[in-house]
Amino acid sequence: MSNVTLEEAQARLPDLIHELVPGQEVLITENERPVAKLVGQAADSRHPVPGRCKGMLTILSDDDEHLEDFKEYMP
Repeated sequence: MSNVTLEEAQARLPDLIHELVPGQEVLITENERPVAKLVGQAADSRHPVPGRCKGMLTILSDDDEHLEDFKEYMP
């Protein structure tokens, strides 16, 4: 963890943010006391990506027997 003063953080905030790597921490101090901490985050990968699971599902057999219960809903 690296430390920067509040004044330095105010002057260089965009640079500090863009230089952070995931998991890296920067402690911001004022009068030698910690007041804030910047933590680098990994890119948000929770958004679904089309085709991400392609090939992961294998249908072993067709099961038309269970579809009989849903016949009234099917075109």
